[in-house]
Amino acid sequence: MRVAGAAKLVVAVAVFLLTFYVISQVFEIKMDASLGNLFARSALDTAARSTKPPRYKCGISKACPEKHFAFKMASGAANVVGPKICLEDNVLMSGVKNNVGRGINVALVNGKTGEVLDTKYFDMWGGDVAPFIEFLKSIQDGTIVLMGTYDDGATKLNDEARRLIAELGSTSITSLGFRDNWVFCGGKGIKTKSPFEQHIKNNKDTNKYEGWPEVVEMEGCIPQKQD
Repeated sequence: MRVAGAAKLVVAVAVFLLTFYVISQVFEIKMDASLGNLFARSALDTAARSTKPPRYKCGISKACPEKHFAFKMASGAANVVGPKICLEDNVLMSGVKNNVGRGINVALVNGKTGEVLDTKYFDMWGGDVAPFIEFLKSIQDGTIVLMGTYDDGATKLNDEARRLIAELGSTSITSLGFRDNWVFCGGKGIKTKSPFEQHIKNNKDTNKYEGWPEVVEMEGCIPQKQD
């Protein structure tokens, strides 16, 4: 009986040790696999972060040099989606901000600091051009002027309004017509024509929308005004 009891004890101990060994081996394998997956995921995440393209202010395609303001803007889309004006990652005007309207949308910015001075829109279809002319005359030297059309920005424009906008650096304003799409960035006191202007004519043969051309977009870097 003593021999049989001792034999059972030995067998029980052996089974316990074998079970413990097997469990420990399986646990180590799982731990190794988990750690391997963890490190693999970490390496993939690092690689993904390193290959992700950088984002620049206002979503423009490249960074602006020092002492320049980044901007991006788009005209309205037909009479459905309003224009959008962004400067230094700050959306100045958009449909979401509910501060755009039919006609010519204008944002004024301090040319030295980038501070927003004013945002307005002027209805050039059913409105009066006189308030727009007075607004243009009131713009101070050194002010950055950003403009974008929505629906129709030309019907009520007269020669005086076009001349005042041309003095801000616009070239296309003289030929802006009914339902043309147009975006422009210039400045009061500018001595040359602005390089920042896009214009698409309303043409029934090429229009993207029924009665309106496609949206025009523009981005760039505006030099900061120096003393």
